[in-house]
Amino acid sequence: MAKPKLRVKQTRGFAGKKPEQVAVLKGLGLSGPHTVVVVDNTPSFRGMVKKVLHLVTVEETDG
Repeated sequence: MAKPKLRVKQTRGFAGKKPEQVAVLKGLGLSGPHTVVVVDNTPSFRGMVKKVLHLVTVEETDG
């Protein structure tokens, strides 16, 4: 059985955001609005997503 993953889609841009938030978005692999990445569902990635939750949408997927 595949481990669940998180599908993260950036919904808002970088303009006017704190440098820490921009760094988290880039660390997740997001490069602009409507960019989608799939990351492992681990505490470290969940913490990153939590810091920028107002800029992204998140859903759990099956691998």
